[in-house]
Amino acid sequence: MEHHDLRGAPPVRVHLRHSARARRMSLRVSRLDGRVTLTLPRGMPLRAAIAFAEERATWIRGHLAEIGAPEIVGWGSVLPVEGRPCTVIAGPRSALRPEAGAIEVSARAASVPGTVAGLVKALARERLTAASDAHAARLGRPYGRITLRDTRSRWGSCTEAGALMYSWRLAMAPPDVLDYVAAHEVAHLAVMDHSARYWAVVRGLCPDYEAHRRWLREHGPELHRPRFSAAVP
Repeated sequence: MEHHDLRGAPPVRVHLRHSARARRMSLRVSRLDGRVTLTLPRGMPLRAAIAFAEERATWIRGHLAEIGAPEIVGWGSVLPVEGRPCTVIAGPRSALRPEAGAIEVSARAASVPGTVAGLVKALARERLTAASDAHAARLGRPYGRITLRDTRSRWGSCTEAGALMYSWRLAMAPPDVLDYVAAHEVAHLAVMDHSARYWAVVRGLCPDYEAHRRWLREHGPELHRPRFSAAVP
């Protein structure tokens, strides 16, 4: 994807996306991570797209200010683990200690953000595997495999073949929310659509699912705020 960096302070990267279905240019600022995307019709000259973005620089920066800048994880950073705020501190070994409000990183670690991300991913795999196993056993339907990704638009998915995909950032959410997402995806092993029959399966696996869905709508963007690399979104 092409991009253009807006002039001024702070610098803002605008990603340019060509779409055969677009009839006009449109701007979107993601509430998840502040990614700015300008969609333009195929054949639209790049100079016109760049001029469009520059004219709306104030609007873009205003939306980014409302969202809040993502923070690159480092010493002293505070991020949630299982719904509890935890501070990144030095420790004798790298470990998550949500009960103590701490993420310990060994002085021998090559990268603080990389180490923290690795710890969160490991916790996510452990928790999501256990939750998926439990819900699949209740349904009596096995799944294929579990894949973890850092997804922007969805917290999980289930393929026709029964392969499950989850965002590893779910380990940062309260345990009941993580469990709901696992129930949501495992339910697709029984019903692939989102019909009333499907939601009845979800309710059978997770009776309070509506409260957990609401939590994700309200607080999900906060889980995308920590950034584990310095790359421009």
